[in-house]
Amino acid sequence: MKRRLTRTGASGRRKPTKRRPGNGALELLRRDHDAVSALFERYERLAERGAESKKADIARTICAELTVHAAIEEDVFYPALRDHDPDAASLLDEADVEHASLKALIAQIKAGSPGDGHYDARVKVLGEYVKHHVKEEQSEIFAAARASGMDLKALGADLAARKAELKK
Repeated sequence: MKRRLTRTGASGRRKPTKRRPGNGALELLRRDHDAVSALFERYERLAERGAESKKADIARTICAELTVHAAIEEDVFYPALRDHDPDAASLLDEADVEHASLKALIAQIKAGSPGDGHYDARVKVLGEYVKHHVKEEQSEIFAAARASGMDLKALGADLAARKAELKK
């Protein structure tokens, strides 16, 4: 089992703690969610300061990360879950519709620039959509995946491979 170090109390001393074993697919998707969430927070801080060129860079990164993330879910994760748990179809249908909305906003953001009147609003709304989508996905879809009996480790490897292809 892997170990990691964590801080303890005000003393700053470190001690080893056990790391929970990962489950492959869900761990990869959760890391993506966390990374994009951090990018949205960074964008928000820059928006408050009006740092236009840095905002554009972060917005492009957000759009690129979300595009790849949505693709691996649509190409690999959602079909695998549909195969293993037909009862998850309504959850996955809703996720597909949410992805379509996210893609439309991503296209608008890519076509614009920070000087445009609605640019910050589009990025903010995209962040809100993503936050909502992530909350539902991690609570409902991930639960269905865990209960489905799928090999989440193998699926994680498939997701990672597809992600690497898309990032080339």
